[in-house]
Amino acid sequence: MIIMVIKYELIAKDEHTGARAGLLHTPHGTFKTPMFMPVGTQATVKTLTPHELKEMGAQIILSNTYHLFLRPGTELIKEAGELHSFMNWDGGILTDSGGFQVFSLGKMRKITEKGVYFRSHLDGSKRFLSPEVAAHAQENLGSDIAMALDECIPYPADYEYSKKSTERTTRWAERFVKAHTRTDRGMFGIIQGGMYKDLRKQSADEICGLPFDGIAIGGLSVGEPLELMYEILEYTTQFIPENKVRYLMGVGTPDCLVEGVARGVDMFDCVYPTRVARNGMAMVKSGRMNMKNKKYEKDFLPLDITCGCYTCKNFTRSYIRHLYKAEEILAFRLVTIHNLYFLLQFMRDMRDSIINGSFVDFMKNFKENYAR
Repeated sequence: MIIMVIKYELIAKDEHTGARAGLLHTPHGTFKTPMFMPVGTQATVKTLTPHELKEMGAQIILSNTYHLFLRPGTELIKEAGELHSFMNWDGGILTDSGGFQVFSLGKMRKITEKGVYFRSHLDGSKRFLSPEVAAHAQENLGSDIAMALDECIPYPADYEYSKKSTERTTRWAERFVKAHTRTDRGMFGIIQGGMYKDLRKQSADEICGLPFDGIAIGGLSVGEPLELMYEILEYTTQFIPENKVRYLMGVGTPDCLVEGVARGVDMFDCVYPTRVARNGMAMVKSGRMNMKNKKYEKDFLPLDITCGCYTCKNFTRSYIRHLYKAEEILAFRLVTIHNLYFLLQFMRDMRDSIINGSFVDFMKNFKENYAR
């Protein structure tokens, strides 16, 4: 008998949309949804300490099996006391299966029914990833939530390819469930299907029929128009049971977060806030600010006068621009702190609006003020 160790508890639901607020119970705590998960690909959220993440209200961090599988190796992390101990993080951890990274290697990988043969991007060595390998690796990591190995369908993709890929994802999910042996850790399945509604329904029915603790929606935000992404997302979520937590993979811009929550999604992740911080972009309620621009040279206001993050409490736009122009690492850190705090607070505000019945107003006000 499979014991569900990840449980979703519905707290409130918006009467006009699919937006919902809940609690996600995990082995490392109970966390509020909807939530954004900072990405710590290589067992670290770039430039930040676990203490800083905790202070800004991060609940669950995502780490990547592909990268940790290659370096330093999941056996070493297991020997170190598993991933929580290794990175000194006592909150929740979700690990991606590594499938997306492997499939992104293009000609450096070969997909078979057994699994994926690929060459490491680090040294070119031949490696292999299968549902069983992904399950074993994530059990070594000891993550609260392990993701099943799937095949991420690119955009565009024809129907025949999408159908074969979707059916293989189901077979891999079944193998992943059998290989998952840790009863103290949870696992999520991933719905695929490309941009084809009948394949999305087929995948949802099959994945939701397996004993997964939560359900992820994969294969979106892969280059398709936003309107198409929202259409497929709204169609897909209707087939996920209400008592299962729903996770939209790889989405992290405020506009997409609002639209995702409005369609019933509970969990999100994306490298966007940390990646754009390294390029000088600060996220604010009106959109984003390029801190390298000359117009901020003598601007002595904080990034956002309404923001309560460490950066906005202590530094000016002028100073942050100076750091970027001087190529100082502190620039990346300060804007990363701000961007993640901004998104985490954004999700908290959205959750509050669902609970108090004002989500539609929240969404309306956001759209009026935000420039993508």
